[in-house]
Amino acid sequence: MAIETIKVPDIGDAKEVEVIELLVSVGQSVAENDSLLVLESDKAAMEIPAPMAGVVKSILVNLGDQVTTGSEMLTLEIADVTAAAKALPAKPATVAAAQPAAKAAEKSIAPASAPAPAAQAAAAQTIAVPDLGTDDEVEVIEVHVQAGDKVALEDALLTLESDKAAMDVPAPQAGTIESILVKVGDKVKTGTPFAKLIGAGTTASAAPAPVAAPATAASVNAPAATAMVPKNSVRPYAGPAVRKLARELGVTLGEVKGTGAKSRILKEDIHEFVRARINAPAGSNTATIAAIPDIDFSQFGDIEQVPRSKLQRLTAINMHRSWTAVPQVAQFNEADVTDLEEFRESLKLEAERRGTKLTFMPFLLKACARTLREYPQFNVSLHSSGDYVIQKKYVHIGVAVATEAGLVVPVIRNVDQKSIWQLGDEAAELADKAKQRKLKPEDMQGACFTISSLGAIGGTGFIPIVNAPEVAILGVGKTQIKPVYIDGQFVPRKMLPFTLSYDHKAVNGVDGGLFATYLAKLLADIRHLAL
Repeated sequence: MAIETIKVPDIGDAKEVEVIELLVSVGQSVAENDSLLVLESDKAAMEIPAPMAGVVKSILVNLGDQVTTGSEMLTLEIADVTAAAKALPAKPATVAAAQPAAKAAEKSIAPASAPAPAAQAAAAQTIAVPDLGTDDEVEVIEVHVQAGDKVALEDALLTLESDKAAMDVPAPQAGTIESILVKVGDKVKTGTPFAKLIGAGTTASAAPAPVAAPATAASVNAPAATAMVPKNSVRPYAGPAVRKLARELGVTLGEVKGTGAKSRILKEDIHEFVRARINAPAGSNTATIAAIPDIDFSQFGDIEQVPRSKLQRLTAINMHRSWTAVPQVAQFNEADVTDLEEFRESLKLEAERRGTKLTFMPFLLKACARTLREYPQFNVSLHSSGDYVIQKKYVHIGVAVATEAGLVVPVIRNVDQKSIWQLGDEAAELADKAKQRKLKPEDMQGACFTISSLGAIGGTGFIPIVNAPEVAILGVGKTQIKPVYIDGQFVPRKMLPFTLSYDHKAVNGVDGGLFATYLAKLLADIRHLAL
């Protein structure tokens, strides 16, 4: 009998990761490849397998400890000293943060006596669709890489879409794509091979070593899609992707009941929690409005039940959350854009030469960016504690775009640093991508402020809902010619109505009035943009 100290194997680029679950206890017998503990980085969770069989003699880490490659985890009492000397730590099975759910998967393990030749170590690894938590087929809606591309750990390889959600499938390790086995529009399911990857930095070992299952999302060492903390721990039992979703929707994880294995919290649990909050009866602790009862409308005539897209459902959840959580004030104003429209018309020939359709939007973006710089109290997000705000030093502006699937808000970055021509090209490109459903998640993240324009649709004005965690949004109506009293007489002027909605928790009414007045001034005389 001998005592072996088991250390954290190579965990890639992560410098320090947190111990979020201990899967064994002192005195427990473990077999080779049994999971010992769960580690979590900011991108993924991973289970660490036993490199050999034995009995746990001591555990050298606690929940919440930060460890890195080579950190001592525990000690094992083993019977075969020779076998232990040859055994190498198995690579931890990385569980992608984007996974919604997963189950234990059976995989064959090569005998420990089988050496891994150098040729085999450098061979391409077949990457399969991770466990989707369902046997249903899902559609490949985007392929992010092609043969010959180099990828890093957790880089998105492709995007899958079900009738409930879309998810990116990440690379289980760094390497080079040898081939892609699927195309956009294909139907795949759990276990479907979709790519071949040649791992980077793979070297052959002279000593015989156990051949562990590839570190894919469906690895034998990854019985849960997201490895998380047990429910009796201080932290809720949820992984990185679920925690991110909870932050985006403003959900406190401690209030959510998990339905996964060991009561882990899944993405579906987050969505169900939000729906329950929205539909909670009046007088409850979770909401202050009564649920609207369903009615059998067929008793009044012919009907058709039309499913809503997932984008429409998610938009409804987000808008209701913002409406109920944000005390919103609306500031109405008009801008005289007569001179601006004449200037824009004068640029028509140059726009045609550039191949650009110069709409009113680039000028509006530029004016809003300048106003955000002038009144930085609108370029903040309020921390959930209410104790402070996060002041943003950049100016990214979202522009609402209506598509057949629903409303999306692509984001134009560093608006204050770009010319009118650049803004025109970028706004047109993002709007086109939105309508073709080709926007990536990063295209819709990071906005400081949002513009929602009804443009030529009509109407004298509307009150847009603040897109939290932003603190303000601009609703733009249709330009109308109105008589304006100037120098003792009425003259026809093109007037642009707009509404500034803002979060009264973060911004006061005086600032709202100043913001709207300054914006109107810039639109009335764009020469101020040059000052």
